[in-house]
Amino acid sequence: MKKLIVGNWKEHFSPGAASTYYQKLAKMVHAGQAEVVLCPPMLDVYPVSRELDDKKFKLGAQNLYFEDNGAFTGETSAAMLKGLVDYAIIGHSERRQVFGEDNLLVAKKVAAALRNRIQPILCVGETLLERSEELTSRVVVDQLTVGLHFVSKEDLDQVVVAYEPIWAIGTGNFARPDDVIPVARLIHQTITELFGESAAQIRLLYGGSVDGDNAAAFLSLGEVDGLLVGGASVNASKFARIVEAAQH
Repeated sequence: MKKLIVGNWKEHFSPGAASTYYQKLAKMVHAGQAEVVLCPPMLDVYPVSRELDDKKFKLGAQNLYFEDNGAFTGETSAAMLKGLVDYAIIGHSERRQVFGEDNLLVAKKVAAALRNRIQPILCVGETLLERSEELTSRVVVDQLTVGLHFVSKEDLDQVVVAYEPIWAIGTGNFARPDDVIPVARLIHQTITELFGESAAQIRLLYGGSVDGDNAAAFLSLGEVDGLLVGGASVNASKFARIVEAAQH
């Protein structure tokens, strides 16, 4: 199975700046064994798609809305993104924490992505308070159970799960392998209990202050199939270094 590296550009780059950054990044990243997904801001998705070298990259969205169309001012639906992106990040911690998205809304977005042939990257993870109160397992299991509620066994292999401990995002305090391994195993166990033994093959990413210095350590974990990269994805040299670590 190829390693999967997802770059979440968050709220960075106007369309012109996104084009400039993409061209710089494309010169640094070489096609190889890893699958590399770029997730620019929604405004930049279409212009980046026009330049994308599909031998090196795939395109993803940072979010989407679960209704295919309607009176939903300011939203972009999965139906609008169909055929334009291959992946969509769903339930990122910032969507949950800043914009108040709950597990049921996340589940509807996962279903919408699958319905429109977009692979959802379902994010799960606990806050620092939840971790300190030893609620990690309960939080992650609840997020998975509800988030996958509308997913059929036939569609499960199209779902990617990203474990992103919220206490390690943008803080520089990335989780240690000892923190990641038990949660990764819990995720596989939970999905297997929900869907059956074959569910253990689902791809699992780690996200949380990933950079060029620690990427290889996480990629070496047998439980991790790739990385969800935030801040380092908007630095071409740092992101290229992470991709290189995944190519070996």
